[in-house]
Amino acid sequence: LPGRHGLRKKAQQRCLKVPSLSRLWLIAADHGNPKASVKAQSALGMLYSATHPKDLKKAFFWHSEACGNGSLESQGILGLMYLYGHGVRKNLKAALECLNQASDRGDVYAKGHLVEYYYRRKFFTKAAEFAKRITENDNVEQIAKDTDCMPFYIAKGLAMASFYLARCLQLGLGTKPDEAAAKIYYSKACNLDPAVAADLELTANHGRI
Repeated sequence: LPGRHGLRKKAQQRCLKVPSLSRLWLIAADHGNPKASVKAQSALGMLYSATHPKDLKKAFFWHSEACGNGSLESQGILGLMYLYGHGVRKNLKAALECLNQASDRGDVYAKGHLVEYYYRRKFFTKAAEFAKRITENDNVEQIAKDTDCMPFYIAKGLAMASFYLARCLQLGLGTKPDEAAAKIYYSKACNLDPAVAADLELTANHGRI
């Protein structure tokens, strides 16, 4: 990435002021422990996305570093950053490449966002079929062990898939309408992640999906 060394120097200066960032920086710089390094790089990406004010360019940088070193979660997050233009110019081709590759490797959060992508572009059959496959396994803890992804994001991905499947079943989009099944999947989405379900319900009520 352009300006990588300058960005790293500025990040390091900031880390000297923030103990938690400083510790992550030291771990990320530990070339003797690749696994710890990758996790720290991904954590830094998430941290820069959550701090106030956010620094999405630095988040993109660290997720790129982590993805290059094999991080599954960072690969999925990079796909979303490319998709929505967060910290980088929008690039649909790069977004779908990252999301599909992360999905193929088992990233449920990426899978949930792909379902949303298909639904919003009116690929209803594809959205419903994919969501159905995703929601067949909702054992968050086991998925976390199998993929080394955070349960927090796994639950969000499953909730998204469940909600959009419920929506398809309720309205008969890409599948036969089934009100009873729709209620089951709406309930499943609420149990997995109430915040995601509430946000999507509000979006649906306003006619945006």
